[in-house]
Amino acid sequence: MRLKTNGPVTLSDVAARAGVSIKTVSRVVNREANVSSATRERVEAVLSDLDYRPNIFARSLAGSRSYLLSLLFDNPNASYVHDLQLGALRQCRAVGYHLIVEEMDSGAADFEQQVARLLQGSLTDGLILTPPLSDNALLLAALAARGLPCVRIAPYTAGEVGTAILIDDAAAAAELTTHLLDLGHRRIGFIEGPSGHGATRLRYDGFASALRARGLAPEPDLVVTGDFTSRSGMEAGERLLARPDRPTAIFASNDDMALGAMLTASRLGLHIPEDLSVAGFDDSRTALLTWPQLTTVRQPVTDMSAAAARVLISREPMPRRIMFDLEVVVRGSTGVARG
Repeated sequence: MRLKTNGPVTLSDVAARAGVSIKTVSRVVNREANVSSATRERVEAVLSDLDYRPNIFARSLAGSRSYLLSLLFDNPNASYVHDLQLGALRQCRAVGYHLIVEEMDSGAADFEQQVARLLQGSLTDGLILTPPLSDNALLLAALAARGLPCVRIAPYTAGEVGTAILIDDAAAAAELTTHLLDLGHRRIGFIEGPSGHGATRLRYDGFASALRARGLAPEPDLVVTGDFTSRSGMEAGERLLARPDRPTAIFASNDDMALGAMLTASRLGLHIPEDLSVAGFDDSRTALLTWPQLTTVRQPVTDMSAAAARVLISREPMPRRIMFDLEVVVRGSTGVARG
């Protein structure tokens, strides 16, 4: 049963109930070291019983932290952005931080002004940069000049600024392409993402390397560019499937574009996977909303953004990179090539 108190619960209330000092309670709330496991458990139990909610403004006045993190995104893929926000938000809530989410347009003529407005008077303790912002030289230089810590999710290279949180996109794309080759597919269409995304190059490189490993050369006519939206996948599918020598499989650089290609195939009367195999990347919610369900690469987006928040909150020396494992998830959208 939750204990009742009069008015907002304070650190002093928690300390008195737990029989420890206010400083000890503060260390537990802020996830600091130098607290024994038994004491930490006792204080956390009292925090839960009293339903303690830290006052973010009082905490920021009392120390050098604002208890705010910022997540910046410039991506039309709503499912991907949602998962990024969810991971960071959960981690922030667990330790009494707040998350500020900002959308930016890196292709706009006023992008430099967007960056200036973002940083003017900013109180954030650190920023989580998502692709393609994680590779934007102007933004990275501005953060370095201000001395603001950042974590970069899925950049093309680790670089010198901030911590890079990655999966091996090239290896993942190569593994999925090999799966299609093992099913007998030799004419494989590839829908790549926009050129500003580091993952676009890495996933194409993995696709091409897997073909070359089987003695095949990538066919330029079978490579079409999309923008990570399902509409662009539909348009790319139309271009690929209108060919008289159409591919027997399509590998799209994300799940939304794969869904678009599947919709086009259905409109053209093609059956999946009997007439056409389709694969994606990310293992987003979209992958489970199609029929048949989508073969794809599982990218742990929520875990990656949670790790980004932990790095910024910990204030420990920031690692150069953190690598996450990948997994190819085979479902019903891929099958043996006919003929």
